[in-house]
Amino acid sequence: MPTEVLSDFDVEKAKVVWAEYQRTHDLSERTGEAVGVDPTTGELFFGRGAGEIIDKLRAEGRFRFLMFWRIGYPCYSRARGRRRCSQEP
Repeated sequence: MPTEVLSDFDVEKAKVVWAEYQRTHDLSERTGEAVGVDPTTGELFFGRGAGEIIDKLRAEGRFRFLMFWRIGYPCYSRARGRRRCSQEP
């Protein structure tokens, strides 16, 4: 199983890719779905949750590290009442 993590640079690249995608696409019907962004390739993967996206990629033999967001929300989830990400969308 891969053990590397996303660097700060990768996180920033993923944020740029996601922000651009949101500007150019109507996501109103996908509110609440999860999106995983690959900072290396700029690919986006959609699903009901991060687990579903990861399972699908593993089944296809294409696992990679992704940055996740919940569409329509500033971050993917909350950790015991605190946000796991910044207040920025």
